[in-house]
Amino acid sequence: MLVLTRKEDESIMIGDNIEIKVLELRENQVKIGIEAPRSIPVHRKEVYLSIKAENEEAAKTEVPKEISVFQPNKGDQENGSAH
Repeated sequence: MLVLTRKEDESIMIGDNIEIKVLELRENQVKIGIEAPRSIPVHRKEVYLSIKAENEEAAKTEVPKEISVFQPNKGDQENGSAH
């Protein structure tokens, strides 16, 4: 883990297009701003972990291999009768 010290209004760059800026310092809180392309998701860690768990649970759900669809008998189609 890289550990950096920043003061209020100072930034950290990640690559060429992600900036993390210290906006405000309080007693036990740091307010940060993140500028990143919309194509890069940015979440609080607890939200990220929740999304990850939901995705893993959804991946466990089995999808039926084939879905049965009602198909009338050949004779029913020719005679125009329906059930």
